[in-house]
Amino acid sequence: MSEIDKVFSEFKEHSVAEFFKKNRQMLGFSGKTRSLTTIVHEYVTNSLDAAEEAKVAPEISVEIKETDKEKYTVKVQDNALGIPKKHIGKVFGVMLAGTKFHRYVQQRGQQGIGATGCTMFSQVTTGKPVHVVSAYDKKIISCDVSVDFKTNGAVVSNIVETEQDGSRRGVAVEAEFADVKYDKSAYGVFEYLKRTAIANPHAKITLMDPFGETHVFPKSVDIIPPKPTPVLPHPLGLSKNDLQEFALADRENPKISSFLQNALARVSAAKVKELESLCPGVDFSKKPSEMTWADAEKIVEAFSQVKWIAPATDSIIPIGQEQITKSLQSILNPEFLSVRERPPKIYRGGIPFIIEAAIAYGGQAGRKLAEGTQPEILRYANRAPLIFDSAGCSITESVKNIEWSRYGLKNFDQLPITILVNIVSVHIPYTGAGKQAISDEEEVVAEMRNAVMEVARDLQRHMSGLRSEKERAARKSAVLRYVGQLSADLAELSGKDSKAALEKKLIHLIENRYSKQLEESNDSAPAEESSGGSDGEEDEKEE
Repeated sequence: MSEIDKVFSEFKEHSVAEFFKKNRQMLGFSGKTRSLTTIVHEYVTNSLDAAEEAKVAPEISVEIKETDKEKYTVKVQDNALGIPKKHIGKVFGVMLAGTKFHRYVQQRGQQGIGATGCTMFSQVTTGKPVHVVSAYDKKIISCDVSVDFKTNGAVVSNIVETEQDGSRRGVAVEAEFADVKYDKSAYGVFEYLKRTAIANPHAKITLMDPFGETHVFPKSVDIIPPKPTPVLPHPLGLSKNDLQEFALADRENPKISSFLQNALARVSAAKVKELESLCPGVDFSKKPSEMTWADAEKIVEAFSQVKWIAPATDSIIPIGQEQITKSLQSILNPEFLSVRERPPKIYRGGIPFIIEAAIAYGGQAGRKLAEGTQPEILRYANRAPLIFDSAGCSITESVKNIEWSRYGLKNFDQLPITILVNIVSVHIPYTGAGKQAISDEEEVVAEMRNAVMEVARDLQRHMSGLRSEKERAARKSAVLRYVGQLSADLAELSGKDSKAALEKKLIHLIENRYSKQLEESNDSAPAEESSGGSDGEEDEKEE
């Protein structure tokens, strides 16, 4: 056997399940506390998505019991529609299988990895499968699910099927995990569920912890968010590769012209004619599958020269100003709160997204430490909290890179401030499969900065008002110190009014004077900006 044959004799194919088994840290299983929080995160986000798909107000219970040292059972139960028998194995035992990755619609989960990743982690740390009970229609299916790592296939066993009257529905998943730890740190399960409750005020979440304590995060609003609807990719942001892949896969449209109208959002017959005039040499009457790379290059270049209608927002549902306000007021009780929502924008791949931001000052805002208070950043993606990997997240960088002294916050690092940023999109640009940090997409980062700068300006006006009021109070106090002596001197010089009468009159004059100053100050304050904010270019110029 030649040397090259010897080298390639070890050449083998591996399944994606085997890959993640050896690289489980990529899924978030890279520390005892983090691993347990990741498990709860994956199950809870699936339950929230399932309940909202069914237009049901989510009621989710999380029960964690310690069975041995650093070994726990985790049970998560929801009230959604349940999972049909034929799909249970795929949901909990097959990597990259699901209803989410291929759809242009907002959901917390995206990749079809999370729940199966938990099954994998249970197997590799305890050797046990996960137990699933699914109640749907008039059936209850109970079974055990494990992963066949060689084939990336599900192994479903101990199946028990019973009939019911249809009153019970939802999924309960229970599994045992080792090499995990429950604690009450900023990275633990309790903090994760608390942050989940902030961004999902329509959900009731109950935690039964290993210490026998029950924590209830009640819903604070009765409105279930509208169900996002799938949309087509927008022309802006599409790369040449994106466009050519869509075209090569198209089997429904006979021409490139009809493909552009039916496969992309906001493309009308008039827009196609405009594109044709900008793409000399491209035959729009040929089949989409015949689109060349050169054709795609010209069409994508033409996209940037055409004026497009903004992307539809049916596919993305933000938390909403009112809901964020109620949540933060309930949990933080701040002295000042501002919430803003940016207009929808597009990033790479023609994907629409919206950025929401809030800033809370005073009350329980900020992170309380032994040495004092420091600002706290609450990061979210599609309402799901991002607890870990903050240093490598563009949300963190967007907040930290703002020159806070420009907003009158020179000692920003010591202030009781909480900043919330939520990105809403059909595909969140995560940095990795662990889904805990947002990548450095230029368009997304710009919108994050603009949203945070908007709420920062609101806080600046509030703080400026407080400083002006404090200065007026100090001047007023200084003047009042001399009222007694002045009234006595005036009474002696005039010989008419008594000292008490003059003192009363002087105090009345001073009070009127400073009241008028306060009214004039309020009248001259800058008008509030609309919740949509100004254009990104104007926001960036301020910086």
